[in-house]
Amino acid sequence: MSTVLISGAGIAGPTLAYWLARHGFRVTVVERGGEPRSSGNPVDVRGPAVTVAERMGVLPRLRRAATGTTGVSFVDAAGRRVGRMDMRAVQRPDEVEVPRGDLASILYEASRGHADFRFDDSITALAQDGHGVDVTFEHAAPRRFDLVIGADGLHSVTRRLTFGQETGAPQSDLVRHMGLYVATTPLGGGAAEAGRDILMHNVPGRAVAVHPASPGAFFLYRSPAMPGFDHRDTEQHKRMLTEAFAGVSWRAPELLERVSVTDDLYFDSVSQVRLPRWWKGRVALLGDAASCMSLFGDGSTLAMAGAFTLAEALAGTADPGAAFRRYEATHRRLADPKQRNAGQASALLVPATRGGILARNLATRLWPAVAAATRLRHALAR
Repeated sequence: MSTVLISGAGIAGPTLAYWLARHGFRVTVVERGGEPRSSGNPVDVRGPAVTVAERMGVLPRLRRAATGTTGVSFVDAAGRRVGRMDMRAVQRPDEVEVPRGDLASILYEASRGHADFRFDDSITALAQDGHGVDVTFEHAAPRRFDLVIGADGLHSVTRRLTFGQETGAPQSDLVRHMGLYVATTPLGGGAAEAGRDILMHNVPGRAVAVHPASPGAFFLYRSPAMPGFDHRDTEQHKRMLTEAFAGVSWRAPELLERVSVTDDLYFDSVSQVRLPRWWKGRVALLGDAASCMSLFGDGSTLAMAGAFTLAEALAGTADPGAAFRRYEATHRRLADPKQRNAGQASALLVPATRGGILARNLATRLWPAVAAATRLRHALAR
């Protein structure tokens, strides 16, 4: 029985663990955090990920956890609506938006009985040969595995150890800063409010929003890569947010007050991972570690779909190289177009100029026609 180590217990890692175990692999999952991460923006389970969730038997739980968000309303400084997108009209009926923490928890619960999960630990060194990979851990004793899969996100340790150090430069060879920073924090004080819009206020280069699920606050702003940025330094993140949104009205001052006292703040660069190849020898990358979207809703879908594809490929041959090639060739057809379209999504959410904001708001008047065309396309597909 082949042994596989998966680094990362977010979305991709537990999904892969479930399917590899179903195919007879002996799976260990190592996660730096003490438990599955509970924070983060709501995410979408779309297209192929819906099929994966259904086959895992978790789709009913995902539907119960759905946010029920109806759309995005763009508001001015006084809170008056100046544009709206009805998101339900462009989604397939079987697609669902779920708080990221709920998705991670549901996938973990589905896979925990099939794999050995080890929290509060991380890989520190990898040494591979033609027959396996020797793994050194931060806390646990060293072990040898047949395969290692990095599902450890944008700041992947597995990628760094296998493909080279992240340089930290604005245009790293592996991780490319996309000119944006994003932050989310739960607001507390109330239950999720289904059937409501996300409210978003824009000024040039900045967006602040309140999501009715949880509920939670969302910040997005344009900035070149900041020298000395540390994705683990929460106090630095709070200073960066305060400076970026100084002078922004609507609910920004209130939300920044919440940020100043919270101990649950997600903050990171909006980045893309671009690698010429997702595997090397007996080590492969999955999810954001291989092809990070970082912001625009498709990362979780791609993580789940990629995990299923990788498990199927590994189950189909005893040759890891052949399996990794098949997985990458198949999954790039989903991931590459999403990465190419990321610039369009950023222009929609956070226009750089006042003219861009006005044009975006005016363009939402065409949304009913776009929605009608999308509904027709879905009906024809069915």
